[in-house]
Order: sequence, then structure tokens, then C-alpha cells
Amino acid sequence: MSTPMLLPQEVEILRKIPYTLSHRLESRLEEVVSFSGTHQNYCVGIVDMVGSTKAAAQLSKEKVTQYYSIFLNGMAMIAKDHGGLVVKSIGDSLLYYFPKTSDYDAKHFVCPLKCGISMIECSEIINLKMQKHGLPPVSYRISMDFGAVMLANSVSSPCDDIFGSTVNVCSKINRLAEPNGMVIGNDMYQIVKDFDEYRFKSTSDYSLGLLQQYPVYAVLKK
Repeated sequence: MSTPMLLPQEVEILRKIPYTLSHRLESRLEEVVSFSGTHQNYCVGIVDMVGSTKAAAQLSKEKVTQYYSIFLNGMAMIAKDHGGLVVKSIGDSLLYYFPKTSDYDAKHFVCPLKCGISMIECSEIINLKMQKHGLPPVSYRISMDFGAVMLANSVSSPCDDIFGSTVNVCSKINRLAEPNGMVIGNDMYQIVKDFDEYRFKSTSDYSLGLLQQYPVYAVLKK
């Protein structure tokens, strides 16, 4: 099949794009995402489905919608019930954070851990609902860490978005969790390591680059 020919005016528009973009970047950025300049320390969490792309490939469009909706809305409800603020869904994962943890008070880190454990314990309920709708079972990984994030507002969303290395690390260490398991980064571990209700097991470290290794811990309920 041959490549369709563009009209002369379409060719001219495409030719100008790099130059018009350069001018727009130099003169004034269009604020699709507006950064408030606010930095705050929060406990950040990500719950990510395991193998969802392969599972969804076997489903109709309607079933795919149900599949992701049951999971993401179920996880969002659990996060909110434990004081979490849901930021957004990213494909087959959910990003959220816990505003009360900004004060470093250890008691406010109980809810994030309970949230992760609740997500794991609710896997049977989630999968019973999947089965009821003729959908494949789902497993997922949970990761959390604590640290500085930047707040930003998107014109397409009423909720603040969060950015920064804490969010990035939380996303990267997620793969170190077992399916239907939870891991936390070292910065959060240092705050919660003496909690009696939980057991923490060292996992493979995450490389921060430049030979720096960042300890990661699996969280288990005693």
C-alpha cells in the first residue's frame, strides 16, 4: 500500500511546525500544566495491575472498560477510605498520596500502610466481581515512599497533580513488589520501621544511578 500524498498546504503547515513551536517556547509557554511552586513532603502510593495488557487483549471494548473500571475504582475507594487523595489513573495504575503525612508525625503513616494491606486483602472481592462480569482475574503491585513532591494544576483536571523524584522512585520500585504484595522505599521505612503491626523484609535495592543503591522493603502484616 503506497503512502498517501499530502496536499501542498499540508506540507507547508508541517514544515512550519518546528519554527512556530520554537517561537512559542521562547515567547510564552502555554500553561496546560501550571506549577504552583509549592513543594511538600508526602507519602505517595501507586497500585499497578500485573499483566493487564495481555488480559485486556482478549476482551471486547466493552469488557475492557469494565475490567479497568472495576479495578481502578475499587482501588480509589480504598485509598480514599484511608485518607488518601487520588491524583489520577495512568494506564492500568493509580497514583495517590496522603496529605496528613506532611507533618512527619508517625501516627499519620499508619493509614498508608493499612491502605496497602486493605488493597491486598480486597483482591478476593475484586476478583469475585471480575468473575461475576465474565472478566479475567487481576493481580497487582503496591509501592509507597515518602519525600518531596511538586504540586501542579492541569487545565484538564480539577485536582492537583504531583511530580518529582519521590513519584518517580515510587513508580520504579513498584516492579520489586510481588504480585498482590507491597513495597516501600527507604525514606518511608525509616519512619515506620518500628511499627509493631508490620514486618519489613529487605528486597533487591533500586539503583538511583551513579552507583547509589536505594533500599526497598516488602511490607507484611504480622
